[in-house]
Amino acid sequence: MPSKGTSTERPGLGRKPGPVTRRRGAQLEAALLDAAWVELTAVGYGAFTMEGVAARAKTSRAVLYRRWPNRPELAMAAIRQHTRLAAADIPDTGMLRDDVLALLRRVSANVDELAGVFSFLIADYFDQTGLSPADLRERALAGQPTAMQVVLDRAVARGEIEADRLSPRIASLPLDLVRHDLIMNRSPVPDSGLIEIVDNLFLPLLRAKPRTEPR
Repeated sequence: MPSKGTSTERPGLGRKPGPVTRRRGAQLEAALLDAAWVELTAVGYGAFTMEGVAARAKTSRAVLYRRWPNRPELAMAAIRQHTRLAAADIPDTGMLRDDVLALLRRVSANVDELAGVFSFLIADYFDQTGLSPADLRERALAGQPTAMQVVLDRAVARGEIEADRLSPRIASLPLDLVRHDLIMNRSPVPDSGLIEIVDNLFLPLLRAKPRTEPR
């Protein structure tokens, strides 16, 4: 028999559970968009559904529909958030070559993400929305500079390259070549290939003397 004043209750029993933490506002929206991004890259846009995102986020479709009226808007919001987060993690090694290589390696390693976004081009997204691939890119960036543009602007500020050598085609060349290989092979680009793109193609274009126009 227990002595007087001694409790027979085991620790933790008889206590009321603490309040359940619920995600709200911006925190909830960010979590929903994270789930949408994972779903998009996992199944592609063709199989991307509000039901699939709700299941992955462990919520209901009603929660999604209160924020995004349809799957094109949800997919765009997910891409926009991912683009914004990726822009906060741009390489800054202090050297253009190393920055570009680091950026290309990151893109190459995330081949599944590119496949998910590329699925827009072979699905019905553009028919549903009336947008073009260029419109999709602009909406995803939402006025932000691309990661490559940030890297190049830093190199200009350091005096490594001249701003007037950066035509849009030259600036986009490294990532365009990497994306081509990722789409065609559906596997990361070998590091030797990334180094070749930077050392044998991109940097020589930036440093070559401009051609003079004939009189």
